[in-house]
Amino acid sequence: MEKLLVANNVSKTFGKHKAINNISVEVPKGSVFGLLGPNGAGKTTFIRVINQITMPDTGEVILDGEKLQPHHIQYIGYLPEERGLYKSMKVGEQALYLAQLKGLSKTEAKERLKYWFDRLEIGDWWNKKIQELSKGMAQKIQFVVTVMHNPKLLIFDEPFSGFDPINANLIKDEILKLRDDGATIIFSTHRMESVEEMCDHIALINKGNKILDGKLVDIKREYKSNTYEVGIQAEYPDVVTADLKEKFKLFPATFKSINNELQYKIQIPETHTANDLITYLTGKGELTHFVEVIPSANDIFIETVRNN
Repeated sequence: MEKLLVANNVSKTFGKHKAINNISVEVPKGSVFGLLGPNGAGKTTFIRVINQITMPDTGEVILDGEKLQPHHIQYIGYLPEERGLYKSMKVGEQALYLAQLKGLSKTEAKERLKYWFDRLEIGDWWNKKIQELSKGMAQKIQFVVTVMHNPKLLIFDEPFSGFDPINANLIKDEILKLRDDGATIIFSTHRMESVEEMCDHIALINKGNKILDGKLVDIKREYKSNTYEVGIQAEYPDVVTADLKEKFKLFPATFKSINNELQYKIQIPETHTANDLITYLTGKGELTHFVEVIPSANDIFIETVRNN
């Protein structure tokens, strides 16, 4: 798969603190790449290196086949966690100014801003000052000025902060549409449900080190434990429970059901298959529920950081 951004052994130290340590990642073109990690892990430092706000002590960053240079900033759109709009300026005036800083002519800027303001239904905000807007409304303006110059690479740091669920979903859909239209996106968030919905690839950073990297679906396969959530109706439940405990690793489970059944999580040996377990269970009673337990991004995040 063709890569838009490649970081090779990037490190940055502030005094005695090593913020990032030999970070290497590859971000495929046309993907949503989740950059994850607990607070203080080094994510923001790494993002600042990509944006040339901070220069690395060692290593290099390659953007679309070229070593990162100052002129590449026009190909990047960055929505930082700490927003940076001028509160006393009018929305339209400020958006035009920022668009021209990104290399758009005034005519191009007006055309693209009209498209985005109409798309997000915020046209009547043009003459308002930022300080007159709510946090979520200002967030929409910040989103527009981030994407309006159609950059190759978009970097969103906690893009849903300040949004109610309706507007968070709206922005999520817009981000996915930008990906579908050819943009490559680096997405940093603590909201693991957003990672599940949006990310194709992830990298997990902890204490300045990359500790996990790859396609999200492949990582989920690696972390699954051959465990199944099971519901079974049996005439002699105590006997069934005792038999299952003897044969498999058995854990309690609770899931919503219209039946009054025994509920378990059952981990089977690698030498067994799901079909083996189904055959065994149907010999014990009526099988009413059977679902493989797939680890969530949140489960993987917590387990990996704890183990590291």
